[in-house]
Amino acid sequence: MTEFLILHAPLWPVLLPILGAGLATCLSKHRRAQRLVTGLCITLLLVSSLLLLAAVYQQGVLAIRFGGWDAPFGVVFVADALSAAMAAITGILAAAVMTFGLADIRRREEQAGFYPLMLGMLAGVNGAFLTGDIFNLYVWFEVMLITAMGLLSIGRNRARLDATVRYAVLNLFSTLLFLTGVALLYGATGTLNMADLARVLPETEPSINLTLSALLLLCGFGIKAGYFPLFFWLPASYHTASITVSAIFAGLLTKVGVYACFRVFTLIFSVEDSGIREIVAVLAAGTMLFGVFGAAVQWDVRRILSFHIVSQIGYMLLGLAISTQAALAGAIFYIIHHIIVKANLFLLAGAIHRASGTFDLRKSGGLMYRNPLLAALFLVPALSLAGLPPLSGFWAKFLVIDASFRAGEHWLAGLALFVGLLTLYSMSKIWMEAFWKKPVLPRAEARRIPLPMLLAIASLGALTLVIGFMPQPLILFSQTAAAALLEPSAYLSAVLPANPILEPRP
Repeated sequence: MTEFLILHAPLWPVLLPILGAGLATCLSKHRRAQRLVTGLCITLLLVSSLLLLAAVYQQGVLAIRFGGWDAPFGVVFVADALSAAMAAITGILAAAVMTFGLADIRRREEQAGFYPLMLGMLAGVNGAFLTGDIFNLYVWFEVMLITAMGLLSIGRNRARLDATVRYAVLNLFSTLLFLTGVALLYGATGTLNMADLARVLPETEPSINLTLSALLLLCGFGIKAGYFPLFFWLPASYHTASITVSAIFAGLLTKVGVYACFRVFTLIFSVEDSGIREIVAVLAAGTMLFGVFGAAVQWDVRRILSFHIVSQIGYMLLGLAISTQAALAGAIFYIIHHIIVKANLFLLAGAIHRASGTFDLRKSGGLMYRNPLLAALFLVPALSLAGLPPLSGFWAKFLVIDASFRAGEHWLAGLALFVGLLTLYSMSKIWMEAFWKKPVLPRAEARRIPLPMLLAIASLGALTLVIGFMPQPLILFSQTAAAALLEPSAYLSAVLPANPILEPRP
C-alpha cells in the first residue's frame, strides 16, 4: 500500500482536488456538506503534497506514465525538487487561505459554486507544476484560467464583471501566443514531451521558428506572470475579488507563469542559447521598477499589494536573466517566500477592512490602539516583503542581489536595491495610515476580527519567521533545485529511461 502511494505520489495533488470538485458539485444544494468535502480534500492535498516532497527528497525525480504509453508518446507527470516544492507550498497556502475563508466566504458565494471552482483551480495549478508535457501545460493553464474566471466573477457586480472581462481577454491572448509557440516548437522537433524536447533540441539546427517559439512562449508566460509591460490586467482585476480569492490568486497564479518560464527556459531552451538573456534582463528591470512606482501612488491597500505582486515578480525574473546556479537558487527561495508573504498581506488587507470598514487608507486609522495584535501580525509580512533582516524577504533579496553582483550585473543589482527601498516606503505608508494615525471616521465600536482569520494570518506569519530565523534548510534546498534545473540528467532519466541521454548543453 505504501509503495503504491509513493509510486503514484505525483498524481495525488492533482487527482484529489479534481475528485473533491466533482463531489462538491454533486452536493451543490448542501452548503455544510460542501464545506466538509472541501476541508477534507484540502487536508489530504496538503498531506499528499508534503509526502511527495519528502519522496522526491529521498528518492530523486519521480515520474509516472498514464495508459501504458511511455514518453514521449504518453502523458507523463514528473516531480523534481522544484515542482514538488511548488505543489507543497500550494497545499500549505490552500489550507491557510481556506481557514481564513471560514469567516470570509459568504452564503451567496457558496451557492454560486465557490468550493468546486476553488478545488478546480488548485487542480489546475498543481497540474501545471507536475506535467511533463508542454501541451498538457497549456491544458492545465486553461483549467486554471476557467476556474479563476469563475471565482473572479462570483458576486456579479459591475466591478467584478469588468475585471473578469479584462482577465479573460488578456489571458486568452496569452493562450494564443502560448499555443503558437508550442506549434512552432512541435513543427521543428516533432515532440511535445519536455524531457524529449531537451534531448532532441541539441541535435536540431537553429532556425527562425525556434527563436520565434522561444519569444512567443516568453510573452505568453509573461502575461500570466505579470511581467512588464504586460502586467496592467493584474492590478485592474485582483482587487475586485473577495479577499479569500485575492489571497490565493496573489500567492499562486502569477507563480505558475514564473514556474513555466523557469521550466521551459532551463530544460528546453536556455536563456543564453536562445539569445534572450538581454530581453529577460530588461523585462526584469521594468517589472521591478514599474510595479513599485505603481504601488507608490495608490491608496487602496489591495491595489498597493497588487502592484507589489508585479514588482516582486521582477526579482524572480532577475534570477532567470542571470541563470547562474546561485541566481536560480535565489529566485527559487524568492518564489517560496513570496507566495507565503504576499498571500498573508492580502489576508491582512481583509482584516484591516474588517476592523476599519474600508480598504481606502485615507479613511482608515487607529488600528494600532484598537487592535495591537493585528498591528503586530501586519509587521511580519510587511517588513519581510520590504526585505528587512532577519525576515525571509531579507534572505530572498540578499541571495538574488548577491548573485547579480557576482555575475557582474551591477546595474540590475543596484536597481533591485532601489526597488527594495520603495517597497519599504509602501509598507510604511500602509502602517502609518491604517495603524498609526488617528482614525478619520471613528467607529462607535471596534469590529472584532474572527478567530479563523487571525489563525490563518498568524500561521503564515509564523512560517515567515521560521524561514527568516532558520533560512539554511531552504537555502540548501533551493541550491539543490537550481542545480537540478541546470543539470537535468536525472529529470531526463526518470522520464526517458529507454532513450539515450545526450551530453547536457553548456
